[in-house]
Amino acid sequence: MTVTMVYDNSEATELCAAQHLYLKPIAKLMINVLLPESTEPMRPFSNWEVLDQLKSLICPDQFTTVRLSKSTKDFIRFEGEAETRSLVQILKAKLHGKIIKLSGLKTDLRVVATDAQGEWEHFPKEKGAPLADGSEEQDHDKSPDSIYFEGLPCKWFAPKGSSGEKPCEEILRVVFESFGKIKNVDIPMLDPYREVMTGGSFGGFSFGLQTFEAFIQYQESTDFVKAMESLRGMKLMLKGDDGKALACNIKVMFDTTKHFSEGAIRRRNQERLKLQELEEERKKKKREEEEAERKRKEEERKAQEKRRKARVRRRALKERDRHRQRRQKDSVKAEARQGPSSSEDWEERKGLLAR
Repeated sequence: MTVTMVYDNSEATELCAAQHLYLKPIAKLMINVLLPESTEPMRPFSNWEVLDQLKSLICPDQFTTVRLSKSTKDFIRFEGEAETRSLVQILKAKLHGKIIKLSGLKTDLRVVATDAQGEWEHFPKEKGAPLADGSEEQDHDKSPDSIYFEGLPCKWFAPKGSSGEKPCEEILRVVFESFGKIKNVDIPMLDPYREVMTGGSFGGFSFGLQTFEAFIQYQESTDFVKAMESLRGMKLMLKGDDGKALACNIKVMFDTTKHFSEGAIRRRNQERLKLQELEEERKKKKREEEEAERKRKEEERKAQEKRRKARVRRRALKERDRHRQRRQKDSVKAEARQGPSSSEDWEERKGLLAR
């Protein structure tokens, strides 16, 4: 989802004052440049050459963003966005029915400008009405009451002063209870087992801003309808303490997955329990492996200590033997200096000295 700076928030309406969140109307214009039907050869020209001509027609006003939507042999379509819907009407008046003349091109190009129709899913408002995909309603005994959000910025729904950027369910509840009492809130990103359970990711990044998905269930179906109608064609806007504002496109859909049905909740709980059991088994196995490794290292340490003591003991014995031999030699030498008492003693001492 695209995040943009807001320079004119005059059309924004308050969503939640505590979180400085607002709803800002999406202001888009569809611009079709009709190409000539002439069979005569004409010089090639680029789509960006046409876009430059469109920009010159609306000067000094300008688009916030503009992109090439479609290009065929019959027309070139651009989608432009402006700061406000009132500015879109001004731009439409400047463009609709105008003629573009390209240098070296004999035939002029005509411009048709219309309000862009935003993509919006139709949802059943009455009990028993079929869903947009032709299937039956999510519960035969109740009207639709749940909304699926995608692209909500994590930081905008995080507790103030928190070091992390994880969204808070309570803040999400407070923000969207402006449309009515909420029965259930679920942010899959906050469930550590959910990504494993579904094999997918529940977040993303938009220009460096981490985003998340969420499900909200209203207590009353009328409040659900009020929320859907209020969010139609809107951006989410955050106004900072310094007065600067950011806006982002968010995806808002009627929840067709029966996310809060008893069956869905039971399946998620069962899958979570299985994953918790597997995780506990992995932790137990890891603890056993760590304990076995600790014991192995302890045994190895003891063996090394035993070998070290044996080496010390052997060195001590050798040192004692050397010391004893040295004393014997010194004793023999001392006696030799004094003179032998007999030839037999002398021979014995010579033998000792020779050792």
